[in-house]
Amino acid sequence: MTFFQLSEANIIGTIIAFVTGLFLVPVIISFSEKQGLLDKPNERKIHSHPVPRLGGIAIWFCTVVSFLVLILLSYYPHRSLVSGLLLGSSLIFLLGLIDDIYNLSAKFKFVIQISIATIVFLLGVKITAVFIPVLGLVEIPKILSYIITIGWIVGISNAVNFIDGVDGLAGSVITISSVTLGLISLAMSDVVTALVAFILAGSMLGFLTYNFHPAKIFMGDSGALFAGFLLATLSVMFSMKNTDCKMYVPLLILAVPIVDITFSSLRRIFKGKSPFVADAEHIHHKLLNLGLSQNKAVLLLVVFSIAMGALATYIAASDTTKYFLYAVIMSIVMIILNRYAKNGEGKE
Repeated sequence: MTFFQLSEANIIGTIIAFVTGLFLVPVIISFSEKQGLLDKPNERKIHSHPVPRLGGIAIWFCTVVSFLVLILLSYYPHRSLVSGLLLGSSLIFLLGLIDDIYNLSAKFKFVIQISIATIVFLLGVKITAVFIPVLGLVEIPKILSYIITIGWIVGISNAVNFIDGVDGLAGSVITISSVTLGLISLAMSDVVTALVAFILAGSMLGFLTYNFHPAKIFMGDSGALFAGFLLATLSVMFSMKNTDCKMYVPLLILAVPIVDITFSSLRRIFKGKSPFVADAEHIHHKLLNLGLSQNKAVLLLVVFSIAMGALATYIAASDTTKYFLYAVIMSIVMIILNRYAKNGEGKE
């Protein structure tokens, strides 16, 4: 006997994650300050004073615990896909947390990320076929399946981490992407994927309350890699269930980090540098160099993300009601963002 149907738990899960985050983040801020676990300014970073960098702990805790509680109260789908999702995202969070504390090398992190993604691949989260116009759905060799899946998971995880360079940007884009993916999955009756996506959005909104400019805490690699990994694996699970052009919808949902990592990597390669070496030439840096404030740069990229999310929603689930629901939810996100942006402008 269950307390409620899993398909009805999305709003409950979002609220639980959000409220938990509101109370947990201040505790982590206090702990980080006492332990000296702060992100210090340097020539590549734009903040002017040390800021706590362990916000990922709250994001991970709120997401995983809320999901486990709700899914156990309804039913637990004993599937390797869900196990891979929980295990992989928790391992990538742990990697990011260790990096936030000890500052690991980029190459070492890359190898571990591939290893974690491989575990998830072996547990069944994999792209085994691709849709090609005229030809339809085409099965691909196992080696190509591995390369595409690992490349996507590791690439998106790092892409989300790359855009975490301006107060509120990564959190806002992750929230929009999560809500979009959640709505589309819900429309297609994929209740588990929808639940995880909505809970991630709730966790991120709780964190964002303290991350809008001027930020009181950063999500760090632990939060960015965790959220990026979740979005990557959830989008693979989504693509596995679609046999037409809808399988490419995640490319629209994650347009902002994909565009950023693509141009950043190409720029570094053309300059003869490693694509893994961090620099201050990401999209948000270029917007700041054009004279935009942090809040205006975030708003511009958020509008672009919402536009891509709206297009993805229309393509994948063109039902008028759900499209309207998407518009309402994203409007609420924009109102919240504008409120904190205005507060931040006054303090600049």
